[in-house]
Amino acid sequence: MFGIPRLVFLVPVLLGGLTLAACTTPPPQSRFPEITFKHLSPIRLDVRDIVVRDEYKAPGVPPNVEHLFPVRPAVAAMAWGHDRLVATGTGRTLRYIVRDARAIEVPLETKSGITGAVTVDQSERYELRIAVELQIVGTDGRTEASVNAQVERSITVPEDSKLSEREKIWFKLTEDAMKELDAQLEKTIKSVFFQYVLL
Repeated sequence: MFGIPRLVFLVPVLLGGLTLAACTTPPPQSRFPEITFKHLSPIRLDVRDIVVRDEYKAPGVPPNVEHLFPVRPAVAAMAWGHDRLVATGTGRTLRYIVRDARAIEVPLETKSGITGAVTVDQSERYELRIAVELQIVGTDGRTEASVNAQVERSITVPEDSKLSEREKIWFKLTEDAMKELDAQLEKTIKSVFFQYVLL
């Protein structure tokens, strides 16, 4: 006598569970490789510890768009510190600090009317800035030496570009900026921190 009502109750519950599962399935995302520097020769420093820290706070709202990048600039900048810097000394600490890793979307003027209908304009410009600071801190807590490095790059995109195309552009923008930062940091460290660099 109670079998039928129980069955009737179970069916809506099961259907509700299937509906919930369908709603919570994440949309497919593009796959991009990590930006790493493990394939490059390490920079060995006469320090005991290396502290890699991200002090850039992404706003997460327009005009900032770095949080939408497939590889966030701050993550790529942090990877450089982890991958290339090696502690081989017995004293001192090296602090590697990401100060800035912003990407800004700047709207561009596009044509309207008949001309706009038959042409494809560049509709946005993306401006990327990555800045890092390195500090050599003695055992007494005082900063013995410091260097700063930064790169700025920008690129425009056509108004008909899809999100997947923009993600590729953002990834390339970050990758190119990090290649430039890598070259700048290696040169600066070996010249300014020469007394702390071990061959």
